[in-house]
This record gives sequence, structure tokens and C-alpha cells, in this order.
Amino acid sequence: MSPLNVHRISLDEGYKDGQFGKSIAVYEDEFPDLDDVQIVLVGCGEQRGSGVVHIESNAPDVIRHQLYSLFYWHTDIKIADIGNIRTGSLYTDTYAALKTVVQELIGDGKTVIILGGSHDLTLSQYYAYSENKKPIEATCIDALIDLNIDSPFHHENFLMEMLTGEPNYIRHYNHIGFQSYYVHPRMLETMDKLRFDCYRVGHVKESIDEMEPVIRNSNLVSFDISAIANAFAPASSVSPNGFTGEEACALLRYAGMSPNVNTIGIYGYNPEHDKDDLTAKQISHMIWYILDGRSRGKREAKLDERDSFNEYHMAFAEVETMFLQSKKTGRWWMQLPNKSFIACSYKDYMLASSNEIPERWLRAQERS
Repeated sequence: MSPLNVHRISLDEGYKDGQFGKSIAVYEDEFPDLDDVQIVLVGCGEQRGSGVVHIESNAPDVIRHQLYSLFYWHTDIKIADIGNIRTGSLYTDTYAALKTVVQELIGDGKTVIILGGSHDLTLSQYYAYSENKKPIEATCIDALIDLNIDSPFHHENFLMEMLTGEPNYIRHYNHIGFQSYYVHPRMLETMDKLRFDCYRVGHVKESIDEMEPVIRNSNLVSFDISAIANAFAPASSVSPNGFTGEEACALLRYAGMSPNVNTIGIYGYNPEHDKDDLTAKQISHMIWYILDGRSRGKREAKLDERDSFNEYHMAFAEVETMFLQSKKTGRWWMQLPNKSFIACSYKDYMLASSNEIPERWLRAQERS
């Protein structure tokens, strides 16, 4: 791809053998060869959509500093860092540059990790897909649901454009980790009428493994660090409550494991509000777990390789269906009446075994 839209980055310190800084292909002196690369990092410090006067943040470079010092365990995953998106004269110009870069990378079969920047950059992720006119499933992980049409700041209302703009290519939307006291009840009613799925933070924490199929079905994942409790991400001042650091890592590990997810954005980090770079360290660990998930996900067989799956045929509520369980990873899928398969969990299989309709199956049917 052309490096016209990105800045080089500089490695200021020596890294040890085995650390990311020694192993990652970096746009330092020349643009890296991406032919054998599976995951590409791109930074975008644009934050004017959140009302911040400064044109861009150095957040991507602060995160890199922490990531490059981590040890690179997953040598079966080739990763490159192509630098930072050039900032436009308007923040919408930066959106366009990021969209172009992401679109080209996913078109080449790469998985893109975006180091933000404010949460409204999710729009660039989305438009990278909509240019191809292919419907996608999107998942946001955020303490808030950014549909506040009364706010003058784009990072608080960008979901309105993403979910209701025409033409629209959101086949389905999931929201993970919202905190009820920050969300108007009628907003949740509206989301439910649209057949979108919203998962309260307490519900997710009780059974976080139920989020794996939700994320596995997605193409786009957008993570706002406001979803993490302040104690685990000091730069996030939205709430004292939320996910622990380990739970945030688990959610992005699921994103890495998914064969469908090919863009992951991590947004909302402002180094000026951080303490001892702990939030940057947290984000770097989340990226490490994306690679861990991708390494594990590579072991998964394709669904048409039926010898690699246990098949369970059953009927519930007079509907005949089939469940598949991977012999390699233990993950589950269930068949819809149109014969397509969606990701599901062991809990869904147990409900069907008891002649109950799994809610995941019902919601998928309502949307079909």
C-alpha cells in the first residue's frame, strides 16, 4: 500500500531479543513489506471529535512504547506497525485518511488494530467496510452508548450516523459493557426495537464467556477504555466501575480468536490523564491478548470440515436444528432454519437440549 497517509515512527531505545521492539516490522526507515503480515498496527491520535483543542494526541506512541517492551510469544503471527495517520486540517479529513488506509489493508486480507484517538474514529472503521457495500456485524465495548444527539461532541453521538445513516451496511450491532446509570431506559428500548443486542456490564462480568460467540460473529470491534474501571485504567475518568484489566484482555482475546473480526479499534486514551503509564500498559496487554487469540484461532477447522466437529442433531419447540462443537477448541455453533450457522455457546446447547429456545437463536431469527 502507499505510505502517503502515514507518518514514520522512531524507535528510541534498544530492545532485547524476544521483545516486540526487536520482532515487529516497523515503518521507521522504509515502509515494511506486508506480504506475509497478518496483523497491522496503525496509530491515529485524532481527538478533535471529543472537543479537545489540540489537533492530535501522542497516545499511539505512548502505547507503542509499552507494547514494544513486551515479549513476543506468538511467533506464528506476523505483525507490522505502519506508523500514524497524518492529521488533516479538519478532523473529517483525518477520518477519510484512516478509512482509506483501513480499507486497503482489509482488502489485502489483513487484520487492522487502530490505536486511537477519540471513539468517533470508529466511523472510519465502519466506512472502510461500507465502501465495499457489504453488510457487517459490529461490536462496541463501552460504558456509554454514544447516541447523545444533544451533545456537540462527535464522540458522544457518532453511533447515530453509523447505525441510521443511509445507505446502511450494519447487519447487526452489539453493545457490550454499558453501565445502566449512564444510559436512558428509552435508549435501550429503541436499541431493542432495532433488534440490536446490548449487554449490561454486570451481566457480562457474571458470564464473560457468553461474549465469545457475540464477538466471534462480528467483523468490527471498537473498544472505548471508558469500559474499564478507573482502578485498572487511570486515564479513564468516566466511571469507578467497569471491567477489570483481565476482563478487558479476555474480551479482546475473543476478538483475536474470531475468524471474522478484521478491524479492532482501541480508543479514548489520553496520556495526559494517565498515572505511571498504567493505562498504556493495560492497552498494550490487550493487544498482546489479541495476538494470543489469533494464534489460538488459527487452529480452528472450517465448518465444512465436519470430521473436526462433533454434531448434535435435536429439535426444540418443534424446530429441528443442529449444533456443532469443535474438537480442536471446544467452541460451539448452531444452525438456523436457513441452514446457515452462527456462533453460540454451550449454554445455548443446554437450553435447546431442555426444549427451550435459546435467546441467541431467537434474536438471530428475528433479524433474518
